[in-house]
Amino acid sequence: MAAAPLTADQREAEEALQREIAKYVDDPLGFVLFAFQWGKGDLEGHMPDTWQAQILEDVRLLLEQDFDANQQHAVSSGHGVGKTAGVALLILWSMSVRPMLAGVVTANTQSQLTKKTWRELAIWHKRMINAHWFEWTATRFQHVDHKVEWGIDAIPWTEHNSEAFAGLHAKYVLVIFDEASAIVDKIWEVTEGALTTPRCMWFVFGNPTKNTGRFRECFGKNKHRWSTRQIDSRTCKMTNKAKIKEWEEDHDEDSDFMRVRVRGEFPRYGTNQLVSNDDVHAARKANIGLDEYIFFPKVIGVDVARFGQDESVILVRQGRKVLWKKEYMGLNNIQLAARVSEAWRNEGSSATIFVDEVGTGSGVLDSLTTMGYPAIGINAGSRAENDKLFFNKRAEMWWRMAEWIRSGADIPDDSLLCDQLTALEYSYDPKERVKMESKDDMKERVPEIGSPDRAEALALTFGEIVSPVNMQQSFEPSPEPMDY
Repeated sequence: MAAAPLTADQREAEEALQREIAKYVDDPLGFVLFAFQWGKGDLEGHMPDTWQAQILEDVRLLLEQDFDANQQHAVSSGHGVGKTAGVALLILWSMSVRPMLAGVVTANTQSQLTKKTWRELAIWHKRMINAHWFEWTATRFQHVDHKVEWGIDAIPWTEHNSEAFAGLHAKYVLVIFDEASAIVDKIWEVTEGALTTPRCMWFVFGNPTKNTGRFRECFGKNKHRWSTRQIDSRTCKMTNKAKIKEWEEDHDEDSDFMRVRVRGEFPRYGTNQLVSNDDVHAARKANIGLDEYIFFPKVIGVDVARFGQDESVILVRQGRKVLWKKEYMGLNNIQLAARVSEAWRNEGSSATIFVDEVGTGSGVLDSLTTMGYPAIGINAGSRAENDKLFFNKRAEMWWRMAEWIRSGADIPDDSLLCDQLTALEYSYDPKERVKMESKDDMKERVPEIGSPDRAEALALTFGEIVSPVNMQQSFEPSPEPMDY
């Protein structure tokens, strides 16, 4: 149904709004202060944070020097500073003052892009004085009267869709990388090749989790090409000051943890993504034949939910293939143990069961062993077999799993599992042993992904090395039924 024609007064008001917003073509901070009702409604008590205003002013100063020049801005920050809100403000200014703009936004994971970056843009769009100029689809933010020529696309990246970042030809071009540290070099290279026309703007935001890669180079050897800022979480309005205080008590000020999570500085040893996006993409698309895994023992990993929104996960792996997995919520220990025993029987009564025995998992393990099932408890916090290289058993399991994926595995085509595998980070302890990020820290850092329960279930299948001679071929569990 077409919109009703504007009255003369409405047309006059709309034209006045257009003229007013056009004044901010080279002043993003001025636009942000004008276009939102700061101090009122859900913005009561709020103004742009200092660092957000500084970035917007950086843009204005460069436009003042040369309006037609390309701009490249890199922002490295600690945790929780409001990067995604800053991204939203930049997009809304650019779309409002740059007619027929073509743009693309991507992030480190599809969950980050759709559940956080795109969601934040939707929130700020609704608050904007000229919100009626634009509309949404699931993957595009566009002008209501110029849907094809004037808009920004949300595009998850992989090396296999790098062409999506090429060929952005328009009078105005905008590219934004959110959580840029995890975006691979090929995407950066293709984007560079696309920004060959004047008036292109490229912004990259991220936590400095890697001391190598193109995001790091923005602050190093390529610093002369980028306008850069590093943001300390302690200087920002919206950060969790109580949590930061805990971190300060638990970690040295110059530790890699504090450098990355709080100070917005790159690590010395290299806090890193353990499982690469490309390896996970390949494993997700793999289709390993029966003859490539049939002679290997089956292993069942059981990760037990700790809190209300966490999942209990049962996963079966045989050699290089994950045969299946299943997630549950709201089960008690006896009910989950019953599901595990059913999975064991379905797999031919030959699988070894590894159960996360920390916390509530001990009840599941007790139920299984009481009934006579071949369940082995895995304490992720216990000593690693190779404690010279790994901080604890969990780090060792994750490292084994990462090598397994890298060597050519076959995993389910499950976006959340893949995001969990690639999101969890590792660092080094003072003895330079590999240490994995805790579940709680990951949940706080990337809440849109949540607890990495599916990935932990897979990691548990590497809790011990199982050879064919260890397989329980003739095992007979107790015939007593379990109480659901």
